[in-house]
Amino acid sequence: HFLPLLIQTHIMWPPYTYHHLLAFLLTFLSYVLLHSSRKTFSNVKVSISAQWTPSAFQQNGSTSSLSPGETWVENKLFADAGEATLFLGALDSIFLFSYAVGLYISGVIGDRFNLRYVLSFGLCGSAVTEFVFGTLTEWLHFYNVYFYCILWVINGLLQSTVWPCVVAIMGNWFGKSGRGFVFGLWSACASVGNILGAFLASSVLKYGYEYAFLVTSVVQFAGGVVVFFGLLTSPKEIGLRPVTRDTDSQRPLISDDEDELCDEYSIQQRDEEPEPQPKAIGFLQAFCLPGVIPYSLAYACLKLVNYSFFFWLPFYLSNNFGWKEVQSDRLSVWYDVGGIVGGTVQGLISDLLGKRAPVLAISLLLAMGALVGYSHSPNNQLVNGALLAITGFLIGGPSNMISSAISADLGRQEALQNSQEALATVTGIVDGTGSFGAAGGQVTPIFTGCSILFIIPLIYGEIRSLCRDSQARTHQL
Repeated sequence: HFLPLLIQTHIMWPPYTYHHLLAFLLTFLSYVLLHSSRKTFSNVKVSISAQWTPSAFQQNGSTSSLSPGETWVENKLFADAGEATLFLGALDSIFLFSYAVGLYISGVIGDRFNLRYVLSFGLCGSAVTEFVFGTLTEWLHFYNVYFYCILWVINGLLQSTVWPCVVAIMGNWFGKSGRGFVFGLWSACASVGNILGAFLASSVLKYGYEYAFLVTSVVQFAGGVVVFFGLLTSPKEIGLRPVTRDTDSQRPLISDDEDELCDEYSIQQRDEEPEPQPKAIGFLQAFCLPGVIPYSLAYACLKLVNYSFFFWLPFYLSNNFGWKEVQSDRLSVWYDVGGIVGGTVQGLISDLLGKRAPVLAISLLLAMGALVGYSHSPNNQLVNGALLAITGFLIGGPSNMISSAISADLGRQEALQNSQEALATVTGIVDGTGSFGAAGGQVTPIFTGCSILFIIPLIYGEIRSLCRDSQARTHQL
């Protein structure tokens, strides 16, 4: 009788409407399209590296009699693939640092301006930037390292507007009840985008890498237009009662209080008297909220590992095992499949327990072993794909939970008092700190372990609360 009682105690599903579904789908689509275009860059690195070096001409045989200096003097890029690879890695770091800085700024902007405008601007602006970077420069045969760096800084800043906005919109529509499952399912948007980007890139790669950028950027721009005209950022826009503050949201995260409260979403019409407009929280206030710093630091270590897979997995598979670029692109999607399942399942478990940190800790402990196991993967695509799915489940799941459900918990906690406008700011802080971590190192199991260290106080508090709740239920039975 324990499991049914646990479900009844911790998950009281509120009624959802067509508008909830539409908000879910449009925000999901927004980040799918953004991540598919972002994934394109990692999927075509082998082709870009070849195109930016004299090897592209030597392979065609058209200029084999010319020296690299004579062939490449006008473009002034790289003498060999090694130098090109180093520059591609530098572009990844440039993107992540600018993306991290942008997240801190975009979160504050999102809480002060219309989320729909900020989101649409980021989607469309990033699409244009990627089109210029990957397609227009190739069509014009214009190659310049400084121009590429400037474009990638701009792209990082523009893309940083999207995640805080979509998490804030989801937090406006979906309350505390069942948030772990709903956000766990919804946070699959990044992994679905990676899968879509891999298949789009591999489908047109035979025509040239510039067409991979063309397809994903055009689709992303169209998605930005749809979001601008079709997305509702809050129930208040159509006269529905907004989601109330999570009076208990901090308890599953760091508190020892034993009583759990489940908020119920009401779709009744608002009262006639006007409700006071919530005031946006300051950046330093948001940074000092309970739980924000520990989860931000934990996410910094975790995102470092996650994004190492994101940026370099197809390149690693091609160079380490000698597989074709198209095969590597499609095999890499199994990491994202594992992340989709992991985020959903672990989110549901955290809802059942009413706690987040213990679920994260167990998954991350197992993830260290999975990383070591994958580093010894044999030259077999079936085995490699299975290990990738397991690793994605154990790393992608916690990553999705922290960046979505837990960020929403932190941005709706009781400590905010009368200020509800903190979702975008808190999300920007958590994801921005994670991006700084991702920009600063290499993939290693040690960083996965560091993620656990930062949330040890939260784990201790939640386990104590779980034990106390279990004793209370035992006395009731």
